[in-house]
Amino acid sequence: MQIAKAKGRLRGKQPKLSPTQEKHLVALHHGGKHTSAEIAELFGVARSTVYRIVQRTT
Repeated sequence: MQIAKAKGRLRGKQPKLSPTQEKHLVALHHGGKHTSAEIAELFGVARSTVYRIVQRTT
């Protein structure tokens, strides 16, 4: 693990959405025209992921 960390290869789980997709998700949520469930289905993520992203950006 120390060798991997020194080489910069130690990583956790990769994010489900890119930063651009996260911005779009937040914009849809704040727009108020779609429910969290609809947004989750649109992006192919769970509702909890939608809530987490919105909470993290506000």
